[in-house]
Amino acid sequence: MKFTLSWLKDHLDTDESLDKLADKLTMIGLEVENIEDKAKALKPFTIAKVISAEQHPNADRLRVCMVDTGDGGAPVQVVCGAPNARAGLVSVFSPPGTYIPGKDITLGVGTIRGVESRGMLCSAAELQISNDHDGIMELPADAPVGAGYAEWAALGDPVIEINLTPNRQDCTGVHGIARDLAAADMGKFKDPGIKPIKGEFPCPVKVTVEDANLCPGFALRLVRGVKNGPSPEWLQKRLTAIGLRPINALVDITNFMTYDRARPLHVFDAKKVKGNLVVRHARDGETLLALDGRTYNLDPSICVIADEHGVESLAGIMGGEASGCDETTTDVLIESALWNEINIAQTGRKLGINSDARYRFERGVDPAFMVPGLELATKLVMEMCGGTPSENVVVGKTFGDDRIIDFPVTEVKRLSGIEVPMPEMKRILTHLGFMMAGPGPVVKVAVPSWRSDVHGKADIVEEVVRIYGVDKVPMTPFERGEDARKSVLTPLQLRTRRARRALASRGMTEAVTWSFITKTAAQLFGGGQRELEVANPIAADLSDMRPSLLPGLVAAAQANADRGYGDVVLFEVGQLFRGDRPQDQFMAASGVRRGLASSEGLGRHWSGSAQADVFDAKADALAVLAAAGAPMQALQIVAGGPAWLHPGRSGTIQIGPQNVLGYFGEMHPRALEALGADGPLVVFEVILDRIPEAKKKPTRAKPLIELSAFQPVSRDFAFIVDRTVKAGDIVRTAQGVDKKLITGVNVFDVYEGKGMDDGKKSVGIAVTIQPREKTLTDQEIEAVAAKIVAEVTKKTGGTLRA
Repeated sequence: MKFTLSWLKDHLDTDESLDKLADKLTMIGLEVENIEDKAKALKPFTIAKVISAEQHPNADRLRVCMVDTGDGGAPVQVVCGAPNARAGLVSVFSPPGTYIPGKDITLGVGTIRGVESRGMLCSAAELQISNDHDGIMELPADAPVGAGYAEWAALGDPVIEINLTPNRQDCTGVHGIARDLAAADMGKFKDPGIKPIKGEFPCPVKVTVEDANLCPGFALRLVRGVKNGPSPEWLQKRLTAIGLRPINALVDITNFMTYDRARPLHVFDAKKVKGNLVVRHARDGETLLALDGRTYNLDPSICVIADEHGVESLAGIMGGEASGCDETTTDVLIESALWNEINIAQTGRKLGINSDARYRFERGVDPAFMVPGLELATKLVMEMCGGTPSENVVVGKTFGDDRIIDFPVTEVKRLSGIEVPMPEMKRILTHLGFMMAGPGPVVKVAVPSWRSDVHGKADIVEEVVRIYGVDKVPMTPFERGEDARKSVLTPLQLRTRRARRALASRGMTEAVTWSFITKTAAQLFGGGQRELEVANPIAADLSDMRPSLLPGLVAAAQANADRGYGDVVLFEVGQLFRGDRPQDQFMAASGVRRGLASSEGLGRHWSGSAQADVFDAKADALAVLAAAGAPMQALQIVAGGPAWLHPGRSGTIQIGPQNVLGYFGEMHPRALEALGADGPLVVFEVILDRIPEAKKKPTRAKPLIELSAFQPVSRDFAFIVDRTVKAGDIVRTAQGVDKKLITGVNVFDVYEGKGMDDGKKSVGIAVTIQPREKTLTDQEIEAVAAKIVAEVTKKTGGTLRA
C-alpha cells in the first residue's frame, strides 16, 4: 500500500515529522517497507540555462554546451548528446559528484572524445521522474536559474509504502491509516461527513441480483452530461506518485476512491450498456474482453455483471473493454457494490488476475460505506466532469451485521501483561471507531463496520495493545517447571541439521534448487507420474515435482562449468516426491562432485590425483549417515544402483534389501546426456526418513569415548575369495569374532590379475585389537587371529593368502 505524505495529511491534521510518523506506523502494525523522498534524493540537481551549444569537433551527435548554473561563477562546459540541446534552453544540471539514479552512477569530471565535460544536463528518465529519455528536460523560460529543481518542481512529497497483513482491509485506504495514527496520538483525524447528493431524475437502469450470497448489496447511479477529459493536476500527481498511470477523469476517480477510502468502484459508459443490469453466475462458453486487453473464458463459478449484450464486467475484479469510459463518454453509470470475499478470491486465482479491486474485495470492504462511497464518487464526478445525477438504485443490504462483544477489561492485563487505565483504553477504542458501554468490569464493545477482522475478546486486546505500545509488553519468561526440558526439534529436523553440517564440514557448498524439474528428468529418476505434474507451472521446463534432488544439482554444476568453474562440489538437503501422498514425500541429502573436486580438496592438485571418484561420493554418503545417527555397523554396501548410475561404478547403501537408505556412484553417460550435462560426475543421495531411530535404553551414563590404558595391536590378513564375495561381508565377519576386543576392521587392498586364479581375488584387511583389562600375550593374540581366519573361511569359502 503506497501513499504520499500530503495525501495522508488530507485525513490527518499533524505536525509530526516523517520519521516519527513512519516509526509509529511500524509500531502499530502497519510496517513501513520503504520511504521514497525525491526531494532528498534530487537535492543536488539545480536549474541551469544553456548559453551556447556548439557542434563537438570530434563527434556528429554531440554538442559542447556552456551552461550558466546560477551560482555566480563562470559558465560550465558540458558535453551533451541530447538532440534538443540548444542555446537558451532551461534544463536540469547535475555537477560532478552527483549520483544519477536513472543510470546508477556517480558523475565525475570526464573527457568525451577529447573534450572535457564538467557535469551533465539530465533527462526525466535519468532523474526517475518519468520514462521520457528522448532528450534533456525542458523547463519554462522563467524557471529560476540556480534554484534547486526538486523544490521548484514541488517534489517534496515523500511516498510511504507499508506492508499490510491480510486482516487489515480497513488500511487499504489512506483514510483508515490516518484513523490508526490519530488513535496513536499522531494528530487529529479529519472525517467530515458525506452529504447525500439529491437525484434529479429516476435512474432508468434497473438492477437484478440473482444470488444474494454472491452480491449482498448493489448501488447504482446514472450521471448525464459529463465531459470526460484529463483529471486535475493534483489527482494525476497522487496517482503517478504511487505508480498508477492517469487515464481520464472518470477512471482516475475510481482509482482515487480505491486508494483513498478502500472502496473500489466501477464506471460504465451508459450508452454502451443495453437494457438493465443483472448480477448473475457466468454461463458456460461466455467470454469477456477485459480492460487489461485479455479475453477470459468464464464458467458458472464466476460472478459477473451483465446486460442484454452479455457479460460487461467481472464482478469486483475488472470491467470489460466494451463498456469502458473514454473521451467520448457523456453519460456514466457509477456502480458501488458488495461482493462475496471467497468467490472474488477464487475467481481472481482461477483467471490469474491481481487487480486493486480484487485485493480489497477478497479481504472485505466496509459494507456501511457502499452508499456513502457512491455519493462521494458522484460528488467528484460532478466537480471534475459536470453532469446531472439520477436517484440511487440500491438492491440488498447497505450495512453489515452488528457485532457486540462482552469484554472483561481485565483481559488486557491477563493476555498482555500491561496495566492500561480504563480511560486510556476507552480513548483508544473510541478513536479506532469502537463504542464502549457499561461501567465494568465487563463492558459492551460494538465493533465498527470496517473492522470485519474483529470477532472476540483477544482481538480487542490486540487493538488496545498495538496502539498503547507493543514495546510496553513486559518480557516474561515461560514457566519451565521442575521436569527436564524436552527436545524442541523432531528427529527428522535434527538429522537435517546434522546432515548439512556434516557435508559443509567436508568442504561442500550448499545449493537450493527448484522443487520442479522437466518431465524428461523426472522420468529418468523414477518420477513423471501424472499426479506429480504441476497444474500451473511457472515455466514450461518446470512441469513436474522432483523425485530426486540430483537433477537440480547436476544442472547447477553444469551451469557453473559453462561459466568456467568446472571444479564444483555441491550438496542440497530438501524434499523429494515419489507420489501424491504424504508418505511418498521424503527428506533427502544429496551431493555432486565434478572435476578436480575430491574430498582431498577443491581445485588443482600437485599430484593430479584429486579427480573426484566414486569413493568420494561413498565417503560423503557415509558421513551423512553417521552424522544423522544411522547404525553404521548394520549398513551393507551392495554393488550397483539405479539406472541413472554407472552399473560398474556405483553402490547401494542398505540395511537389508527392504530398507535402502541411499545410493552413490558415477552418473551414467546416458543420464548425463539426457540432463544436458558433461561428465564425469559422481553423486550420492541419502533418504533421511529411512534411517531407523536409535533404541532408547535406560542405562547409566557412560563416557562418549572409552580410552584404554593398553596398547592396541594391528594385524593384517589377506584372503583369497571368489570375485562374487563382497569385501563388506569379510569385514563384518571379522568384526563379529570378538566385539569387545576388535575395535576396527578396514580393507586396505583388493587385487585381481596376475598370480590369481580365474574368478578369484585377494582382499586384504587390517584388524585392530584393543585390550581393555590387561596386555594380551602372544598366544591370546594368535588365538584371536586364528578365530578370524576360521570364521572368514567358514562364511566366505576363502583361504588365507600365503
